[in-house]
Amino acid sequence: MKPITRRQFLKWMSAAAGGALLWSSGCAERTALPVQNTPTPAATAAAVATSAPQEKLAETSTPASAADLSVVHGPDPAAITKTAIAALGGMERFVKPGQTVVIKPNICVDYHTYEYAATTNPDVVGALVTLCLQAGAKKVKVMDMPFGGTPESAYAISGISDAVRAAGGEMEVMSALFFEEMDFPEGKDIKRWAVYRGALDADVLIDVPIAKNHSMAKLTLGGKNLLGLIRNPNQIHRNMGQRVADLVSLFRPDLTVIDAVRILLDNGPTGGNLNDVKKMDTVIASGDIVAADSYATTLFGMSGDQISYIKAAAAMGLGTLDLSSLKIEEVSI
Repeated sequence: MKPITRRQFLKWMSAAAGGALLWSSGCAERTALPVQNTPTPAATAAAVATSAPQEKLAETSTPASAADLSVVHGPDPAAITKTAIAALGGMERFVKPGQTVVIKPNICVDYHTYEYAATTNPDVVGALVTLCLQAGAKKVKVMDMPFGGTPESAYAISGISDAVRAAGGEMEVMSALFFEEMDFPEGKDIKRWAVYRGALDADVLIDVPIAKNHSMAKLTLGGKNLLGLIRNPNQIHRNMGQRVADLVSLFRPDLTVIDAVRILLDNGPTGGNLNDVKKMDTVIASGDIVAADSYATTLFGMSGDQISYIKAAAAMGLGTLDLSSLKIEEVSI
């Protein structure tokens, strides 16, 4: 029997618990992706749980030359993004023909352009959409739940909407109708929470945070960026380290690409003062969210074990905190 991926396993478990969610488009606020699973009997789900691997399995072998983590520096955000993905073995390593991809940037507010480093650089997002479509993706959707302003205005003012559409992708406004209570099989603090099914059920999830200061978490990176995929994200701030790690255990992004073209050094997450922004002209990419986040902390003079959610995710076996154990490719173009 062909091994199932972690994402497929979660689909089976969720179907057993609550049935498959039917897809609908054109909702007032947000639109979900189709759920193609039929309800699975609990006994079948239990059998899957017994036989399924605990780690997500790669559908194809990783090229021998591929890096575990790439760090690319240069003045062109799109070019350094494409180079970073190439160093990992290309987008074909993560996206297969016919798959649906969800890209989750940080589109925090609608009152600052990307120059203020509160939102992900649009050229980074646009480059990822292009690479996914070139790899054969059937559909690439980009989404977030802004902290300030409406999704439509935040998408537009960030510049991400224009970049995504120019690359051939779609912006999705996440409907409240498609948040569903889900069990967290590996959660230590979160056992059940309402999450956005469109992101969970996508074939591929790409997490694209901007590296920035956060008043409570210290830094917003890949793990923290997943709060935009759940209902009532403000409630995650209690026991934040473990709760963010629990989100990682459920969503398990296939690829994390950290935008460090500009980083926000202070007054995060919303910023607003260009004096708090430092231009780094850097993109970090890895299939390991813990490793990507851990490396990104070094841009702020920190280490991964100083950020509670990175340390907690590593303790759960969700990625590698020890950068010295990884094959890292760092280049300037």
